[in-house]
Amino acid sequence: MHTISIDTQQVLQRAHKDTFNGLQTELQSAFHTLTAGKGAGAEFTGWLQLPVTFPTELLGEIEATARRLSAQSEMVVVVGIGGSYLGAKAVLEALGSHFHHFTGDGYPHLVFAGHQLSPGYHAELLKVLDQKEYSVIVISKSGTTTEPAVAFRLLKKHLYAKYGDENGANRIVAITDAAKGALRTMAVKEGYKTFVVPDDIGGRFSVLTPVGLLPLAVAGIPVAGLLEGAAHMRRSILADPENNPASRYALARTAMYRSGKPAEIMVTYEPGLVYLAEWWKQLFGESEGKGGKGIFPASVTNTTDLHSMGQYIQDGLRILFETVVSVEKNKNEVVIPSDPDDLDGLNYLAGRNLGEVNLIAEEATRQAHLDGGVPNMRIILPELTPDTVGQLLYMFEFACGLSAYMLGVNPFDQPGVEAYKQNMFRMLGKINN
Repeated sequence: MHTISIDTQQVLQRAHKDTFNGLQTELQSAFHTLTAGKGAGAEFTGWLQLPVTFPTELLGEIEATARRLSAQSEMVVVVGIGGSYLGAKAVLEALGSHFHHFTGDGYPHLVFAGHQLSPGYHAELLKVLDQKEYSVIVISKSGTTTEPAVAFRLLKKHLYAKYGDENGANRIVAITDAAKGALRTMAVKEGYKTFVVPDDIGGRFSVLTPVGLLPLAVAGIPVAGLLEGAAHMRRSILADPENNPASRYALARTAMYRSGKPAEIMVTYEPGLVYLAEWWKQLFGESEGKGGKGIFPASVTNTTDLHSMGQYIQDGLRILFETVVSVEKNKNEVVIPSDPDDLDGLNYLAGRNLGEVNLIAEEATRQAHLDGGVPNMRIILPELTPDTVGQLLYMFEFACGLSAYMLGVNPFDQPGVEAYKQNMFRMLGKINN
């Protein structure tokens, strides 16, 4: 198995020296707090053991359900918001084809709904579904979160009208609470196939539960490999609590924060990692942004964004540090050809692999940003495979718990999210039961 690694040297060299006073001790304390289940929100740390306790029979049930949905569907609509869709979307984009809409790989095309309230998006989706054989995976702990609940109401009506009530219900899988909530009640009443959102795992940590694994299995992603990679990272972390990728990452970003760098940019050089960055932004933003504290997470995809955000990063306000997610080997090789006229002046690159050029662009940019006062660290994936992506997901989750405890906040609640909901309910005239 390939193992991911992290290089934090350039970041730590640029941290204020006085920030290290006691920082290692704080890391050790946070590590114990997290692994011993002694901290705030400890009742939501079921994800810690998940890679090694995931039931074999549940994995088999997920894969069997995925095969059934695949056999009857050209498209599968995944309904959810936040952690109920971002993890699956991140892994799908990282491991799938950039052009899976057109490749005809034998698996249904996954589309997502309920992650926003755009009427245009949902109207166009329903028009497409008029012409396609489809099924629905609806993901919600409560079944009453506005965005997915509205989308599911629209889709359920369309599905039943197209296939009839009984056949329509057979095309729905609900991932929800084990015993309570509106979606559980509906699933029992209508006879939907169901999977459980574990009580001890919050949404943004749920990618390695049925929440993420079922949609990914439908799309043909080898989900067992994700769990194996996560288990490998877990073993690495527990074997060396101070010198593992998660602990080193948490230490480095805390040192940056205390050195006056309150904004972190995740930088990727693969367009397939755009949604990994979106998942990462929710994970850290929702876990740490509390009580006037927290590192602000942002992201760019280079080299594209060097032609837009590059100027600010290089020469703007010095509040930034970068975390570069680097993929050393691409599964595809593209060789730049020679041209006899060389009108574009690129013959000096002829015969070179495009992946090599991309890595050189990454290193050149890192050096330029370092010279410009932007510290950066590098997380290295030997290649994009299910096991390396599984390692990365678990590493970020573990590091998030450490980092939040070092910051002094509960990593597992999100009290600020309720503010907009209450305003929206009041403005829309919702009557509280």
